[in-house]
Amino acid sequence: MTLEEIHSQEMVTESTNRMQSAGKALNELLLSAQRQGCLTAGVYESAKVMNVDPDNVTFCVLGADEEDEGDIALQIHFTLIQAFCCENDIDIVRVNNIQKLAEIIGANEDSGEPQDLHCILITNPNENSWKDPALEKLSLFCEESRNVNDWVPTITLPE
Repeated sequence: MTLEEIHSQEMVTESTNRMQSAGKALNELLLSAQRQGCLTAGVYESAKVMNVDPDNVTFCVLGADEEDEGDIALQIHFTLIQAFCCENDIDIVRVNNIQKLAEIIGANEDSGEPQDLHCILITNPNENSWKDPALEKLSLFCEESRNVNDWVPTITLPE
């Protein structure tokens, strides 16, 4: 093996570990935010929150499956949400597994209707800054991703 091959393997391993760590942190953050009532799910519900109180939004998750990639209206919503988040310094990630998101936060509302999980916001519950270790890990992950021009990194949730 050449030095370049060894370095390349180390980079792949480091990237995989970083992605797994981010996936675990996102899982923890979603559960914690849900327990504290700081989670808003749904594209339209999220847009309302961002319009009324953008300073209170601390993190955004865009969820889409492969079949959603062809949904032009959803992609337009994603583009607008991404622009809003970038403009307001809100960390944002993508998740390509709506089913896993549904397992983590619960797929059904009280009415029994499936919940829209294409956009999930984590908000700050009060004036004091919410300090969650998982949120701090994800903020660092997003910052590192932006440093390599990956403005909306994709996270794989743990099984």
